[in-house]
Amino acid sequence: MWVVFTVSFFLMWIVTPEGATLSERQLPAAVEQNIRAYHGLDKPLHERYFHEMWRFAHFDFGPSGRLQDKTVNEILQEGFPISISLGTLALCFAMLLGFATGIVSALKRQSFIDVTFRLVATLGIAIPNFVLAGFAIIIFVFWLKLFPAAGWGRPIDLVLPSLCLAAPFAAYISRLTRTGMLEVLGQDYIRTAYAKGLMPTTVVMKHAFRGAILPVVSYLGPATAGILTGSLVLERIFFIPGLGSHFIEAVMQKDHQVSLAVVMVYTVLLFTMNTLVDLSYGLIDPRVKLDK
Repeated sequence: MWVVFTVSFFLMWIVTPEGATLSERQLPAAVEQNIRAYHGLDKPLHERYFHEMWRFAHFDFGPSGRLQDKTVNEILQEGFPISISLGTLALCFAMLLGFATGIVSALKRQSFIDVTFRLVATLGIAIPNFVLAGFAIIIFVFWLKLFPAAGWGRPIDLVLPSLCLAAPFAAYISRLTRTGMLEVLGQDYIRTAYAKGLMPTTVVMKHAFRGAILPVVSYLGPATAGILTGSLVLERIFFIPGLGSHFIEAVMQKDHQVSLAVVMVYTVLLFTMNTLVDLSYGLIDPRVKLDK
């Protein structure tokens, strides 16, 4: 956390000094004076660094340099739940589609279904989600008229951007699930389970899938963090007022406070999800033990 804060702080404040951006905004004299006093812009850079780090450690991100009547904390409180809602639905789509197609592809190895699913997964990985969003809007909005083009506030507004956001992650999950299932299906304990007369569905879902899911769980750590924070470009395409939209606007307007706060939120979420994934190994695979 300290390394990320330090690198981000000096990149933002050295490449584009905040004092220069204040002059470009042509703020009222009183507002500019308050911002300079709050951030200590008249002090040396190293003093500002320690001052900012102390405030960030206490979750005080200060006022926004772009929106004069809002603080960074208020911007995060407004945008983060929206990104979480979009990301949670996209994560559900990614796991549902990825697990289902991966299992079926492994069970139907070298069949037409397997080849089709692998081709679709390759395309999902290769095509950026913003390109996919463009095709999705043309097909499902203008041709079929099934979804609205943009907006926020209704459940149906979440479906199309969530599917576009989930597509590359679902493709990765499908490939990893297929590979893991193929390795596990040839193990002795799977043959023993079949020999005992267990139903094929029970063998696949209770025994094989549990052993094949570990590579997927390793991928779900950073994938979950990436999904839950939302896609920066997709939120702009579908006009979703999430954290990604605020981040892009802050970068364009050179609002260092919002940019740095969003970077730190992304970092905390990424570290948290990776830690939870490491802890989950012991629950999924009994062969994995956590040392105290």
